Amino acid sequence: MKNKIRVLLVDDSAVVRQTLAAILSEDPAIEIMGAAANPFIAAELMANETPDVIILDVEMPKMDGITFLKKLMSQHPLPVVMCSSLVEEGTDTAFKAMEYGAVDIILKPKLGTRTFFEESKVRLIDTVKAAAGVKLSRLLKKVSAPTTVVAPKLNADVILSAGRSEPHRLTTTEKVVAVGASTGGTEALREFLMAMPENAPGIVIVQHMPEKFTAAFAQRLNGLCRITVKEAEDNDTLIPGKALIAPGNFHMLLKRSGARYYVEVREGPLVSRHRPSVDVLFRSTARYAGQNALGIIMTGMGDDGAKGLLEMKMAGAVTFGQDEDSCVVYGMPKEAVKLNAVQRVLPLEALAGAVINACR
Repeated sequence: MKNKIRVLLVDDSAVVRQTLAAILSEDPAIEIMGAAANPFIAAELMANETPDVIILDVEMPKMDGITFLKKLMSQHPLPVVMCSSLVEEGTDTAFKAMEYGAVDIILKPKLGTRTFFEESKVRLIDTVKAAAGVKLSRLLKKVSAPTTVVAPKLNADVILSAGRSEPHRLTTTEKVVAVGASTGGTEALREFLMAMPENAPGIVIVQHMPEKFTAAFAQRLNGLCRITVKEAEDNDTLIPGKALIAPGNFHMLLKRSGARYYVEVREGPLVSRHRPSVDVLFRSTARYAGQNALGIIMTGMGDDGAKGLLEMKMAGAVTFGQDEDSCVVYGMPKEAVKLNAVQRVLPLEALAGAVINACR
């Protein structure tokens, strides 16, 4: 039997520490190594035992999470998941943490319906397991800068039934790029989108991320890229030079009306354990863009997007997968390769150029 994933909780709120511990302890593969009210206590605990994953509060007295993260990454690098409140002023700090080497962001647990709690549990446990599997060497290269039980593995059928590409009276040769990413994806997407020229084809993206954070993420990218990047809103038109990122906690589908591509943003259950789901985006892209589409599956744990990418390939799309060496977690691309859904496996730095060449 494999060793359990040992987690250290660092948060000034006793309620948050207790809630996180209770949720994580439900999974037999995870154990709580310890809990600390601030980074000083955490450092004392780590002097005796090294955790596999640290869940770190962004805002704390005595020493904030960012300062502690910087010290940790320079002295004793470990997988760190930032725990943040759902407040807009905290999102920028959380993204800075990811630039400094944090693996992912989770929302602090809060009261809600039983369904909300069960979904939160799935996300939290999956995030910790993904963090435990990251390649720290890859992360550190970037430091310079409605029932009460969640269905175990729903697929895209619950949002959009499987079927052939939709016929259209008005033809179009406009290309569409659909991208899916998870753990490690924020930095991968930044590198990919910054390499895109102003006249790049329209891009639709699912990055597994909590709600509200996707808006801040899109805003940050918009300030860095030559193309326009925004959080998608229902009925947004997709045009060349624009990238639309699915809002956290909502599924996003590509649709088409005549020669116009647009997106539909909707609620729904977790698909492949996620909302938004890459499988949902890829299936809709296969149906409504067909051979005009290009699909890319990037770094992340699990298999979300693998089946959808295969559907895109079968519909005539060109498909790419990020290679193992450049992935923080080689999970999603690996599963897509297993299904023979990926036509070309490329390092992250080569993806943008390959997409542009394919569109020509």
